[in-house]
Amino acid sequence: MTLKTLELSGFKSFGKKTSLSLTTPITCIVGPNGSGKSNIVEAIRFVLGEQSMKSLRGKGGVDLIFKGSKTLSSQNRASVSMTFDNSKKIFSFTNSDLGVSLDYDEIVISREVFADGANRYSINGTEVRLKDIVDLLASVNIGSSGHHIISQGEADRVLNASSKDRRAMIEDALGLKVYQYRIRESERKLEKTLENIKEVQSLRREVAPHLIFLKKQVQLIEKARELRDEIRELYKIYFSAEATYINRESGRLTEKRRMYDEKILSLDDRISRLPKGDTTTELSEDATHAKLLEEELSRVRSAKDDISRKLGRIEGLVERIERDLARVSEKPEKIIKETEWREMLHTIESHIDDALSSNDFTHVSSILRSLKDHIRVLHEEGKSAPVRNIELENEFNSLSEERSALGVQMNTLTEKEKEITSQIEVFRQKDALLQNHARESERVRYELLNERNEVSSSMHSLVFEEEKLSMIKTIFETDLAEAGVLIGREVIDYARTEMVGEILRQNQDELRRKIERIKIKLEDSGTGNSSEIMKEYEDTEERDRFLAREIDDLNTSIRTLRDVILELKETLDREFKTGVEKINRQFQEFFALMFGGGSAFLSVVMEHKKPKKSDEMEEGNEMLDEETDSTLGFERGIEIHVSLPQKKVKDLNMLSGGERSLTSIALLFAMSQVNPPPFLVLDETDAALDEANSRKYGNMLENLSKFSELIVVTHNRETMSRAQILYGVTMGAEGASKLLSIHLEDASMYAK
Repeated sequence: MTLKTLELSGFKSFGKKTSLSLTTPITCIVGPNGSGKSNIVEAIRFVLGEQSMKSLRGKGGVDLIFKGSKTLSSQNRASVSMTFDNSKKIFSFTNSDLGVSLDYDEIVISREVFADGANRYSINGTEVRLKDIVDLLASVNIGSSGHHIISQGEADRVLNASSKDRRAMIEDALGLKVYQYRIRESERKLEKTLENIKEVQSLRREVAPHLIFLKKQVQLIEKARELRDEIRELYKIYFSAEATYINRESGRLTEKRRMYDEKILSLDDRISRLPKGDTTTELSEDATHAKLLEEELSRVRSAKDDISRKLGRIEGLVERIERDLARVSEKPEKIIKETEWREMLHTIESHIDDALSSNDFTHVSSILRSLKDHIRVLHEEGKSAPVRNIELENEFNSLSEERSALGVQMNTLTEKEKEITSQIEVFRQKDALLQNHARESERVRYELLNERNEVSSSMHSLVFEEEKLSMIKTIFETDLAEAGVLIGREVIDYARTEMVGEILRQNQDELRRKIERIKIKLEDSGTGNSSEIMKEYEDTEERDRFLAREIDDLNTSIRTLRDVILELKETLDREFKTGVEKINRQFQEFFALMFGGGSAFLSVVMEHKKPKKSDEMEEGNEMLDEETDSTLGFERGIEIHVSLPQKKVKDLNMLSGGERSLTSIALLFAMSQVNPPPFLVLDETDAALDEANSRKYGNMLENLSKFSELIVVTHNRETMSRAQILYGVTMGAEGASKLLSIHLEDASMYAK
């Protein structure tokens, strides 16, 4: 089975989501009047793209949405989905460029309508256009005419339809819509091509006056050709000589600048190698050492002065002690042993001898001599009398020791002073040599800087010459640009001009004046912008040729499209005639079966049609072909001819209701047999049949179910008995349609 399921949600009376499984050859839908049986048929119409609200028994999209009930709320949209079996990949797009993949085992077509009347179509969840839905269904013989859906009261629609509408229904049933699509697309392309060729011809007519004007301008340009040839040769001579002069001067100045640059680099290198020290502001390393030694010498001499002051103070104290010892009377309180005072005297004498050995200590030496004399007297006197004042003697001894120590320090500082003085002299001599060398370096630096300044002055003169040459170059380039505008880019060939001898600068000036005179003549001729005029003329002429080629191409396209349309129409006619013959054979068979004899067939008729005025008829249009269609002004139609057994009735309008119903059923079944659609929906088409004809109708259903899946809405028991599944539609207490299903085979087994 191709059609697998039908799913409704919020559509008309189906307030809740409802699904029908259509997996048997014949499925019957039964139920009382008003329960919503026909809503299922209309849901099928809806999802297949029906646009007529009248066919869906409504005035607008909002009428298709469930309005709600006492227990169920209203819906804001209605949706219907159909699921098809595509395991054999029978679906395809024939006339759509939509990028939707059909490589699935199931194809789900859905349509939604919203409260504002907007519709949304989708294929496998991808939103598409209605055109894509129609194109997809056409690939499985489901067309827009609805021959596969026969609703209640429309069983004889095919009989009441005009011959033109019957033809459309037959073409739809035969699967010829693909040719109709291609013909319409080709006709649209043809119409667009005709509009394009009209626009191109209009453009070409607009270009023609301007092209004539440009041709006159070109003639004026030709008259100035001789002047241009003359000025071209003069330009070549002038530019060649000028370029030679500029190149020669440029080379000379470049070489001169190179020499100056090298000399400046050499002088800068020599200057950079000279010592960078400044003897007037910076001290040399030797001078720094000398200064540090002088500071140290100052510190040594300061230390010597301190020691001298200390020795003077000690000498004063010693004299005072000596005077005190002289005044002190002998007292027996303390007696110094002879060995002690003699040892003390010996120590004093040794210290005094050390002090006297110093050459620089003149004043101290005199004092020490005096002191030694006193000690000698004391020593002589001490031989017979012991020292009486012990404290003064101890202080005297302490001062003597301190004086001796200071004498040693004085000697050490004196030696150090001599050593530092010698070092200072050495560093001062080295610094003097360094200062002499620095002064020599400064003299050399001064000479090099003077020489560099002279080179820099020469560079300034060179810059002036370069600026002058640059100005000549600018004038040369300006003249070259003007010449390019005036006579074209061939002026750059001046380098190939052979010069005989050297042209003097004054001759160049004369040549330039001559060129200016010719330029004035060219300007007076009004062809100063000849290159632009020539370019515009060439562009305009090329555009005219392009438009002519476009017209030729469009004419070729028109002829090709006409051939394609003619070929498609021939194919359509051939397939249509073959299909009608097949339908007639089946129609005769079903008609005889229904009526127990008689005959019925379809015939193709040609109806006159007023031809439409077309742009193809315009006078002077080169794409018209001399051949014309023999059927121009006519269109095909289908007439139905019947002959009942035992009656002489042949006019369809003379048939009774039951006879019309049987005839239409026979024709519809015949159409389905020739090119079976995947499913066929019959909505109470058997309502007018009696019991005998109902059995014949049931037999035809079983025969037809071998080729198409049948969905039958019926009240006829005989028809119900031929179904495998019965769906009962009821209107429940909720105020919405509900489905009850029963599989007849299961029911039969259960009954047994």
